[in-house]
Amino acid sequence: MTNERKEAKYYKLKEYLKEEILMGRIKPGEQIPSESTLAEMFSISRHTVRKAISMLINEGYLQSEHGRGTYCLDRSKKRSDSRIIGVVTTYISEYIFPKVIQGIDSVLSKNGYSIILKNTNNDTVKERSCLEDMLERNVEGLIIEPTKSALFSPNLELYNALDKHNIPYVFIHGYYQKLEDKPRVILDDAAGMYAAVRYLAELGHKNIAGIFKADDIQGLNRHKGYARALADSGLRYNPDWVVWFHTEDKEIKPVNEIKALIRPDFGIDAVACYNDEIAFMVFQLVEGMGLKVPDDISITGFDDSYLSANCPVKLTTVTHPKEKLGEMAAELLLQMLKNNGQGELSTRNEIMPELVIKESCKKKINN
Repeated sequence: MTNERKEAKYYKLKEYLKEEILMGRIKPGEQIPSESTLAEMFSISRHTVRKAISMLINEGYLQSEHGRGTYCLDRSKKRSDSRIIGVVTTYISEYIFPKVIQGIDSVLSKNGYSIILKNTNNDTVKERSCLEDMLERNVEGLIIEPTKSALFSPNLELYNALDKHNIPYVFIHGYYQKLEDKPRVILDDAAGMYAAVRYLAELGHKNIAGIFKADDIQGLNRHKGYARALADSGLRYNPDWVVWFHTEDKEIKPVNEIKALIRPDFGIDAVACYNDEIAFMVFQLVEGMGLKVPDDISITGFDDSYLSANCPVKLTTVTHPKEKLGEMAAELLLQMLKNNGQGELSTRNEIMPELVIKESCKKKINN
């Protein structure tokens, strides 16, 4: 689309009305302001108003009734017959998501649905774009992995718009605290990290560092499990031994900060990592410093991914039943569609992960 068209007055009016409809501020069956009112509001001619309205009629947002006016079209019937489900994830190429999507698709395809897949790259601006796109499409429902779920979402109005249009959605992997009453399918992240840290403590490790992601709810909950396991093991929680990172500094901050802790005066003897990806990076760092895993330092990961299995020293980790999560999310959404959204009454579905003991942890011999 040319910039010239975007600057045209009719196009600006069209986009304004379209957003009012998509955000639910103009409701199905509701009459829009008259041509003369819109012309006065936007200081444009009635001809320009008619052009904008005509475009929205052609796109299926408005309908004109001769002698009565122009009304917002009810798109719910067309949407409910589409057999299309939107899936919004933070990433597609990373090691978790292909299996999750496979689980979603296996359930939906079996029930005659197809999916539209979008990803946000864990960026809230891109999430907004994805949700706007889904509102424009005739999707029956959505499965959404929230973006930076530990932070306040600037896109809550988009989720409110989904509610106004009666488009059901299920969160997967995380949830926004402002929307914690919404349906979700997640791991018990706190329990998973608790199991890993308790195991390290049982091996005799007393100085256990932790690395956690600060901008998603999984990171906060895994940190809770870490802190609780230390307390239950009679170990001191030292905030200086906890490394927090964000999406944008994932490649640099965890390794640089943990490197400063792996020195004799700190005495760190184990590192509990947010996930296998971070654990693999820590393994490479430790080996690069001339130390050995697990002889000098024990490491745990999270997700039981291919990185855990392919690391030169196989990483002790925590299960992440990726396909099952996808299947459960799809089944919950289908239940909600069948019950016209009433499936939201029982919303919280948690899977209990398990510790997978491999080679990266070793009993600590205290002198």
